[in-house]
Amino acid sequence: MMSLNQKNKTEAKYNKIKKSELIKELTAKAHTIRKNIAKVIYESKTAGHIGGSLSCVEILTVLFFYAMHHRPKNPAWEKRDRFILSKGHAAPALYAVLAEIGYFSKYHLWTFKKLGSILQGHPDMKLTPGVEMSTGSLGQGLSVAMGMALAGKLDRKLYKVYVLLGDGEIEEGSVWEAAMAISNYNLDNVIAFIDRNNLQISGKTEEIMHLEPLSQKWKAFGWNVLVVDGHKIKGLVEAIDRAKGVVGKPSVIIAKTIKGKGIPSLENKLISHSYSLNKEELVKILEN
Repeated sequence: MMSLNQKNKTEAKYNKIKKSELIKELTAKAHTIRKNIAKVIYESKTAGHIGGSLSCVEILTVLFFYAMHHRPKNPAWEKRDRFILSKGHAAPALYAVLAEIGYFSKYHLWTFKKLGSILQGHPDMKLTPGVEMSTGSLGQGLSVAMGMALAGKLDRKLYKVYVLLGDGEIEEGSVWEAAMAISNYNLDNVIAFIDRNNLQISGKTEEIMHLEPLSQKWKAFGWNVLVVDGHKIKGLVEAIDRAKGVVGKPSVIIAKTIKGKGIPSLENKLISHSYSLNKEELVKILEN
């Protein structure tokens, strides 16, 4: 008969193997999504926000394929977790994830920004299955997340509200008003992410408006703060698990990322904010 100690060791070993397999699976998904983002931008024949889309791939992958409770075949499922892409210009990343997990056919990806497409340049909740909020005007997502979370508390629903903000976006005053209010109402069902790629449309964030010390600012507003490498699946999984266990206060995960991640010629380059890919570039990217 197996002792309790032996049983615990066996379970720990099994869980470690299971987690390792999960990390591999999520990493493969992120790789596919990153390639599809490049294809989406190319097929649109227009400049797209490829830099900020590529920097948040792992965050979205872990959220939709691991952390969130949702049903792609039933987007309006009442008990679903909510996700808001506050940095709405990163729509290609969200669309690639939604298509990969089954909210709509991948055929729609190749119609991005085209007349009559359900996938426009910024998320539209009336057009696209899986989109909870129409975004694009920066600084609004966290406020809407607060409303959704507060409604959940009042209705005694158990869903979480996840929101992804850009680091340039958090220069907006409305973000900090929402941060203060979310903490005031002890909305522990809010988990925010900051895509900390250090670049915004007009330059480096620290040269436009000092954000540091960023962790301390969120802590001062009453948030539980976690800092991770935004491209490391394992770290993101662990951070989300920890955030889910926090009671009485909201959590923010500051994810250190690279703008244009995965395309060496665009990584950490300001031009990646809005960029149009040609056929030669696409082929090279897919080969790499």
